[in-house]
Amino acid sequence: MARASDFDPSVPPPPGLDIATIRRAIDYIERELADLVDIYFEQANIFSALVGIFGVRVLHSLSNYEKHRHADLAQQRFPDLRRRGAGDRPSPNESLESKASKRPWAIQSHYDHPGWYVVWRYLVDETKSLEPERPVVIWRVDVVFLEKSDWKYEKSAAGEGGGGRTHTFGVKNAAAKLRGKAVYERKDVRIKDGKPVPVNGRVD
Repeated sequence: MARASDFDPSVPPPPGLDIATIRRAIDYIERELADLVDIYFEQANIFSALVGIFGVRVLHSLSNYEKHRHADLAQQRFPDLRRRGAGDRPSPNESLESKASKRPWAIQSHYDHPGWYVVWRYLVDETKSLEPERPVVIWRVDVVFLEKSDWKYEKSAAGEGGGGRTHTFGVKNAAAKLRGKAVYERKDVRIKDGKPVPVNGRVD
């Protein structure tokens, strides 16, 4: 279970989402993904998508946010979750997107919508040096409200010759934007050479 001392109660979460729920969500994500870690070594981008999906699932179950009733909106558009009772077209303040990343700062999306974002920062620890029986560890959770102006378009490298990726948007100056937005951050993890590692040990 995530330690209470690693939470920062001064960070404002989305309306109606509290630290107790985020703490339970971290535990759920780590527990459920422990048996799926092989996917990470096959395709890390798919694994990141799973972390975000499990985040949606647990917040739908435990919080006052719910998955959009229209599957095409939830899966292909925005938002992943809306505050219960907000209706089919929730305001940005009632919209919540669940993201995951193994990188310390980046946030990427296929859209540039304003709204609340929860970012599950994770690492894969095959040695289980941080948590017994937990090869997947959520080491930081960022919660941030982003405006449309916070996003920048990242041109696709896909072309007629094949390859590349679909277009995405990234957050401008993400490290500065996320400063002070970590509602949860493990004190036994540090950033080294641009990646999270245990303070005493290493993650391959």
